[in-house]
Amino acid sequence: MSTYTTLIVLSGLVIFSYLFDLIAGKTKIPSVLLLLFLGVGIKQVVEYFHIAIFDVSTILPTLGTLGLILIVLEGALELKYTPAKNSVIKRSFFSALVILLCTTFCISWLLWQLSGADYYRCFANAIPFCVVSSAIAIPSASTIDKHKKEFIIYESSFSDILTVILFNFILNNKHINVGSFAKLSAELFTILAFALGACLLLLYLIGRITHHVKFFLIIALLILVYAIGQSYHLSSLIIVLALGLFLNNADQIKLPWFRKYFIYHGLNLDLKQLLQLSAESAFLMRTFFFIIFGFTMNIEQLQKWSVLIVGGLILLAIYLIRFVYIKAVSKTDLMPELVIVPRGLISVLLYYNLPPALRLPGVETSLLFVVILATSIIMSIGLFFYNRRSNGKEFENV
Repeated sequence: MSTYTTLIVLSGLVIFSYLFDLIAGKTKIPSVLLLLFLGVGIKQVVEYFHIAIFDVSTILPTLGTLGLILIVLEGALELKYTPAKNSVIKRSFFSALVILLCTTFCISWLLWQLSGADYYRCFANAIPFCVVSSAIAIPSASTIDKHKKEFIIYESSFSDILTVILFNFILNNKHINVGSFAKLSAELFTILAFALGACLLLLYLIGRITHHVKFFLIIALLILVYAIGQSYHLSSLIIVLALGLFLNNADQIKLPWFRKYFIYHGLNLDLKQLLQLSAESAFLMRTFFFIIFGFTMNIEQLQKWSVLIVGGLILLAIYLIRFVYIKAVSKTDLMPELVIVPRGLISVLLYYNLPPALRLPGVETSLLFVVILATSIIMSIGLFFYNRRSNGKEFENV
C-alpha cells in the first residue's frame, strides 16, 4: 500500500473506533466487541483481494502493554483517596485475590482433566483466563452509581496487578517452596521501593519542567520505569497504579518538606491535562490492539466443538465462583458486579508471554477469543437490564 493509502486506513480505523464508543454509550455494547469484529472483517477483505501486508501479530504485545499502562494510569488518576474508602479498597482487594486464586485452581483442574498434561503447565495456561480486564471493565462501569464504579475500578486494577504477580511467580518457580515465597516478598518490597522513588521523581519533574512538551515525557519515563521493572520480572504494574493514586492525592500529604518541594501552584491543572492525554493515548492503543487481535484470529477454529465446549466450561467456572463469592463472602447485590468480569487485553498479553514450551495444544487464541467475546456479551446484557431497572426505580421515586 502507498503512504497515503496507509494513512487513510489508519485514520479511518480511529474514526470507526470513536463511532463505536458513541454506539457503546447508547447501546451498552462494549466497543471492544465492535473493534474485534472490525478486525475479523478487515482480514476477510484482505484475504479476498489478496492484499499483501506484514505480520501485524508481531506488534500486538507492544500495543497491548502500552494500552495496559495507559488504561491503569487513567483509572488511577480518577481515584481520590479518603479514609472512608478504606472499606471499598479492602473489599475490592480481597475480592480480586480470592476470586483469582479460586478461578485459577478451578480452570487449571479443568485443563488438567481434559489435556492430561502436568498440573504445572495447566496452571500456567489457566492464568490468562482468570484476570478481569480493567481495559474493558473501567469504561463499562461509567454508567453505574459512584460506589459500585469505584469498587469495579479498584477490583479490576487489583486483578491486573495480582494476576501479573501470580503469572511471574509461576513462571519463575516451577517447584514452589518456602524460598519461593521469600523471594516473592523481596521482589514486592523492591517494587514498592521502586514505585515510591518513581512517584517522587515524576511529581518533582512535573513541577519543574517548563518546556511546552511535558506530559509525553512523563509518560515516556513511566513506560521506561515499567519496562525496566518487567525486564527483571518485577510486577511493574504496581508502579503505574501507585503513580496515578499518588499524583491525584499528593495534595493531601501535609508534611512540610514534601509540600515545599513537590506541591506547586497549578498541580491540579497539570493533572487534568495528564489525565486527558493518558485517556486519549489509551483510546488509540486500545483501538489498534483489539482490531489487530481480531485480524490475527483464525475464525475457522471457532467451528470446532472442542473450542466451544472448553470455552463454555471456563465461562461456567468464572461465573459460578464469582456468584458463590458474592453470595457467601461479600453478601451484597449480585448486579452488576456478577457480570462485570470481562476478559480482554491483559488476557491476550499473558497468553503471548507464555513460553512456547508451556503452551497446551488446544489452548490458543481461538479459545481466548471465545471467552473474551462471551464475557463481553454477558456483561453488555447484564448492564443493559441493570441500568434499565435502575432508571425505572429513579422514575418511580420522582
